[in-house]
Amino acid sequence: MTSVSFNRFYKKFNILSIILIILSLIFLLFKGLNYGVDFKGGTLIELRTDIKSNNITIIRDSFNQMNLGDVSVKKFGNNTDFIVKFEKQSSNDPDFIENLKNKISNSIGNVDFRRVENVGPKVSSELLKSGIIAILVSLTAMLVYIWIRFEWQFSLGAILALFHDVIITLGIFSIFSLEINLSIVAAVLTIVGYSMNDTVVIFDRVRENLKKYSDIKIFELTNISINETLSRTIITSVTTLLALFSIYLFGGEVLKGFSLAMILGVIFGTYSSIYIANPILVLLKVSQRTIIKEDKN
Repeated sequence: MTSVSFNRFYKKFNILSIILIILSLIFLLFKGLNYGVDFKGGTLIELRTDIKSNNITIIRDSFNQMNLGDVSVKKFGNNTDFIVKFEKQSSNDPDFIENLKNKISNSIGNVDFRRVENVGPKVSSELLKSGIIAILVSLTAMLVYIWIRFEWQFSLGAILALFHDVIITLGIFSIFSLEINLSIVAAVLTIVGYSMNDTVVIFDRVRENLKKYSDIKIFELTNISINETLSRTIITSVTTLLALFSIYLFGGEVLKGFSLAMILGVIFGTYSSIYIANPILVLLKVSQRTIIKEDKN
């Protein structure tokens, strides 16, 4: 069994986590999230042209002349591929896309519209509402599960670790203006499950050791439990990250946002299981008496 003194760094990493959460909340409150077409509504076009990515302003200027509302253009994959998003809906006019393609071709040369997506404002608002509800329901369900499975001190540590992972992941997306779409919501829900799974494994060992070692304080006991489950944590995290990095590097631009959110979630989920969930048990002074009392009840 390994013998790493994780407990020596509880306070330092707790301070780091508090700073990251405060920064994330500041950006989320004042800058907000960069919602994609799924949530904001509008039209998304993936196009390919002979213009290189360093002349992206030419494409942006061409679309700005079409009275399409707020226009966003960014590189997508190859140097000749771009994603264009604008507020105007294309569903009201069946010839809208074809006319737009002709106008753009006349302005910048031959273009190929490889993908067109349209989301109305009503649908986008419903998707956003459903996404938020899905995340809140998953967090609530996890809280109930831990409350039933363990003592309330454990459930508090687990739910704080979950909020820590979700808030910081969304904060990073806000800081770097990364797009939030339905795939990111799916990633966040997966993060919740992954983080909870890792936390439960360590909590199970803590609970067993509380019954086994009556003379060892919770500060040392959490460290013993983390070390006893460390090999499992490393194997699970590393194998998951290898798959996610492969998706991020070779899965194309469409999967980059999803895989990045998952990578952040796995890293923060592993971190929070050690440095958020367990310090809560230390703070609340969980002991063998806590377990015996709950078992009697």
